[in-house]
This record gives sequence, structure tokens and C-alpha cells, in this order.
Amino acid sequence: MIALPLTEDAVTDYGPGWKRNEAKKLLDFHARALNAKGGFYKLAADGSPLADDPRGQGNTRELHETTRMIHSYAQGAQLNHPAAHQIVDHGMKFLFDGHLDPVNGGFWWSVDDAGPIDTKKQAYGHAFVLLAAASAGSVGHPDAARLRETVMTVLRSRFWENDPGAVSDTFDEDWTNPPAYRGGNANMHLTEALIAAHRTWSDPADLDMARAIARFMIDQHARAEGWVVPEHFTPDWKVDRDFEGDPMFRPPGTTPGHAIEWARLVLELRETGGMDPQDDWMVEAASALFSRAMRDAWLPEGGFAYTLDWNGNIDNRRRLWWPVAEAVATSHALHRATGDDVWLGNIDELWTHLDAHHIDHEHGGWYAEIDASGRPVETLFPGKPDIYHAMTALSAGLE
Repeated sequence: MIALPLTEDAVTDYGPGWKRNEAKKLLDFHARALNAKGGFYKLAADGSPLADDPRGQGNTRELHETTRMIHSYAQGAQLNHPAAHQIVDHGMKFLFDGHLDPVNGGFWWSVDDAGPIDTKKQAYGHAFVLLAAASAGSVGHPDAARLRETVMTVLRSRFWENDPGAVSDTFDEDWTNPPAYRGGNANMHLTEALIAAHRTWSDPADLDMARAIARFMIDQHARAEGWVVPEHFTPDWKVDRDFEGDPMFRPPGTTPGHAIEWARLVLELRETGGMDPQDDWMVEAASALFSRAMRDAWLPEGGFAYTLDWNGNIDNRRRLWWPVAEAVATSHALHRATGDDVWLGNIDELWTHLDAHHIDHEHGGWYAEIDASGRPVETLFPGKPDIYHAMTALSAGLE
């Protein structure tokens, strides 16, 4: 573990009371996203709905946004937020009525008031459907088990590949045109969802799948790369170092924020699995993943570089909210797993950075990106697109 250079003076007590209050404000802000026609609006910086109707048929709703709202407001229900159950129910209804393909099965990536826009079937999106089902189930939603069965049928029959024990990526609407690409991001989020599913329904098969993914992605590949997480793979599951990617979900090179996220997930997998001896490698892996990402990617001005090249050099200095939020949650996970207070040594610096640059104290919500001067900018994401990573950070340490 390394000590982060202070970029601001830490003067606030970022304890449980502060986090609960910030979570309430965040949930209040994003509750405005509820769309009476189904699903949720994207929100502008001031909390108003963003204009987004490319076909003139109402706002586009993307699968990961619908599902993350369900997950986040299930967390909100645990914090007794008054709108939580209504929003969970609203999102669940739209998954079945808006995103679910009744002919071919699986869930469309994006839809508007007239129906599907992007009909691709993505493993990434389906992982979040499972997370939504598990989270809704944890707060007693009556359709959670049905959603779980619907999405798990597709995950096992369409996406899962026994060798190596991971999911492929994207198919056409009718499950033709098998994907040439294999990616780490979908597998990371499926691991998260499988852990949540096991916590809700206690099916050991969920842990078996999660362990298979973690062993392949982290114990095999990240370990071999000196605890750098490969993101992109060829069809035969060889690391693709030359993948050019796209800036949002598949950036080229390596993404240190994902190493931080993986560190948290393998610890949660170990904990959920009852500290099984077969998972003993996970504490070593989490410690090494987190430490290397902090060392390689934390910038002198604060925040993490978005991507690195394969030599560990900074490739893209874009500063986003989510790696810092994940670093908060992973710090708590490492402390819980090891009992060593050293892992909490940077908590105040991480929160101070988020508080100073990403939390909007005037309008509410979190800014997604800041420029070199620390001011909010919108280059990759419009408005305030996320509650999911912010709630992950704010929920950490409240266990």
C-alpha cells in the first residue's frame, strides 16, 4: 500500500453519518430520472431530463442504466429511502415490458417509446440484469426470482463458455453472428452479479461460475501480467494487446480502475464463499491488484488515469469518478479481509478528492469527469449518468 500525495486538505469527517446523508442526497437527485412511460431518463447536470430522442420516439433507455437504477435503489431501500421500492418496481417492470425480447429471448441493449433501437444481446448488459434481479430479490420484490431465471437461462445457454469458464460478448438479436471479441469487463460484472445472486438465493452454482471467471481472469491472466488486468481477448481467449477499442466500454490498453474493482470483487467472492481454502489466493491477488493500480495510475493532481499502456505508462489522463469511488470501496474490503488499518490510510484523501471535484453540492448528484484543472467536463458521458459507483462507495464501511 502506498500513501497518496495530498491534493487537498482533508477537513471533513467522512464517517458513516456523512455517507448516509450523501447517499440520501444522491438518491433524491436520481429519483428525478423516473420516466412515466417506463424506465429512466438520463439526467443533465442540473437534474433535468436530457433531450435524447434520435427517432423522435422518446428518450433512449439503455440496459445497464435501467438495471443499475434497480440495484442502487435496492441499496436505497436498505437505507430506508422513501422512493426506493417504487423505483425498484418501476425498473423491474420496464425490464420485462421494455427490454425483454419476447421472440428470441434475452434483453435488448437500448429501447425508446417505440421499441428496440440497439437490438444486440450483450453479456455486459445481461450481467447487470442478473445484478438487478439479485438486488431486487434482496428487498423482497415479487418478480426477482422470475427475472433471475429468465436471464440465467440466457447466460448459461448463449454466453457461457466452459473452456475457459467465462462468458463471450455480443450477439445479434437472433443469436446469430457469434462474437469475435472476448472481454474482461462483462466477466467482471458477471462475477459481481453472481456474488449478489448467491447472497440472495444461496445457489452454489452461482459461486462455481464466479470462481471460474475469477480464476481465469485474475489468478491466471492478471497474475501472469504482474497484477495488471487484461481487458481484451481474441476468439480463442488469447490476450489481445493490440485491440483498439472504444472509449466508453472497451478502451485500449489496460484500465487500472478495473483492477481496483476486481480487487474488491475477489474479496467479496471469498467472503461470500465462506472463506473456503480454495479461495485463499484472493487476498494476495486483491492486495497486489489494488497496490499496483494505486502506484501506477494515481495522478499527482489527484484522481486516476483512465488507461495505461502495456508498459504501465499513462495512456489517457481522463479523470473519471468511478475509479476513485471503487478505490474507496476496495479499501474497506481489504481492511475487512485483513484487519489491517493500513488499507484505510488513503480513505480521507480519496473522499476529499471526490468531495472537492465530483460531488455537486449545489444541484446534487456527481460529476462524471473533471478536466486538468479539476473542473467538471462532459467529454465521455453527458450529464450525470451514474448512481451505481457512487452508491458503491457510499455503502462501503456501513456493513
